Amino acid sequence: MNYHLRFATLEDEPVLREVIARSIRELGSNDYAPEQIEAALLGAFGVDTALIRDQTYFAIVTDAGEIVGCGGWSRRKTLFGSDTREVRDDSWLDPATDAARIRAFFIDSRHARRGLGRLLLDRCEAEATRAGFNEFALMATLPGKRLYEVCGYVGSAPIEHPLPGGLSITFVPMTKRR
Repeated sequence: MNYHLRFATLEDEPVLREVIARSIRELGSNDYAPEQIEAALLGAFGVDTALIRDQTYFAIVTDAGEIVGCGGWSRRKTLFGSDTREVRDDSWLDPATDAARIRAFFIDSRHARRGLGRLLLDRCEAEATRAGFNEFALMATLPGKRLYEVCGYVGSAPIEHPLPGGLSITFVPMTKRR
């Protein structure tokens, strides 16, 4: 099967939400409990339309036009989360002093382990580099952490991010320098 990247559009949002939910429910089930996943889908995971409007968010599409993955990068300070996440800072980063944000990578489980995450990461890093960034930062899910480590990212101490219902979910802050 052939895949290509294109900019995500606001019209893609319903399909992107489905891909994100399917991805984390299936690929995250070995690392997170179902109740953590469902609570995280209320804000920690999801579509951030600022990235779509900035044209820094991509859809991975099959030759048949099916969206099977998504992810992007940002020059805004928010590190992770959807439009519904309460804590957001959409102010601009300074490429001379700040790290570009690698954001919201999700691959449909039916298309996992085919190099799509790496394809997406390479594109995001290349575009952020063209925009003047020499460092990248992200908040990795536990299943995503494995991809990022292979691609040269270094993690710091895991954090417990609070979720609705008194739950929390483990994320790992990671960085990489060019």
